Amino acid sequence: MKMLRFRSPSIRSLDQEVLCTIRLLDDSEISCSIQRDTKGQFLLDHVCNHYNLLEKDYFGIRYVDPEKQRNMCERTGEGEDEEMKMRDGGREKEKTAQQPYTMCFRVKFYPSEPMKIKEELTRYLLYLQLKRDIYHGRLLCPFAEAAYLGACIVQAELGDYDPEEHPSDYIRDFKLFPKQSLKLERKIIEIHKNELRGQCAASAELNMLQRAHSLETYGDFTGSTAFLGFTATGFVVFQGNKRIHLLKWADVSKLKFEGKTFYVIGIQKEKKLVLTFHTSTPAACKHLWKCGVENQAFYNGRVAKEVIEASSKIQREPPEVRRAQFGQSRSFNSLSHKNLIMNMEPLVPALPSTNEYEETATDN
Repeated sequence: MKMLRFRSPSIRSLDQEVLCTIRLLDDSEISCSIQRDTKGQFLLDHVCNHYNLLEKDYFGIRYVDPEKQRNMCERTGEGEDEEMKMRDGGREKEKTAQQPYTMCFRVKFYPSEPMKIKEELTRYLLYLQLKRDIYHGRLLCPFAEAAYLGACIVQAELGDYDPEEHPSDYIRDFKLFPKQSLKLERKIIEIHKNELRGQCAASAELNMLQRAHSLETYGDFTGSTAFLGFTATGFVVFQGNKRIHLLKWADVSKLKFEGKTFYVIGIQKEKKLVLTFHTSTPAACKHLWKCGVENQAFYNGRVAKEVIEASSKIQREPPEVRRAQFGQSRSFNSLSHKNLIMNMEPLVPALPSTNEYEETATDN
């Protein structure tokens, strides 16, 4: 498999060495000292060493640039040493990470077959990412699926239902969905009590992965008026919770961007199809294009197959999985504000305002 190198954003500082904080999937943080020319591969390796993670191809390091645009540290070919740059009004300027230098460890490519992931540790990290996707409204699902996924999370976090430990409203201690109705909470409790008893944390997490990966919005989704998704299947477009377009990667012939406009060109029912999307800034448009190109290369080429083959050859003793304690993640704070509980079915994502996006840009 061809080795690729991750590139970090350039870091401008009067000092040669700066402290970088990396936020992990459970919202805990680790730090490391880096030089201004440190590459993203160093940061990814630092996190993988922290976890003792071998199946690292699915993951990446994300940062937020001064325009509040989220970016994954990009992959470049061997030997390349050019700066990450963007066009702005006809002139180039360097894209830098915001101070303080906080980046996030996230899933970059969602495995198309979670069952083929070799190690429990890797599955646990994917589970944490999907928990975040559910909480932030990126993984759309109908009521029945939402209840089952929620019950799997509760089983993984709390274990078997115990009437002596769990009061009638114990699900309210979990903030699972952006819109969480009392009806949904009752259904989660019913499944947790009756269907998942006896499952250890690893089994409950695996069941959650199996169910989640079959959903159409399993993957990397972004958007406001429309949700655009790069999944293992192909390019998907949703409006609300309704899918309006699906182009399999084999049918996507070209992705391109011009200014603030993003184009997806492909073949559907033997006819040429051109989808056009308008973004808020040229930087956001370029980011969308880059995500699409990387995902198409990963899923439509040999990369995904090679990653699975490499995983099958792992022969070490499985590392210990250190699960976060209930309540540690900021995605699972107690629901002390009753106005967070809303009745809405099916579940749809809560679209943040511009200010909310700026405040939480590094957290999701």
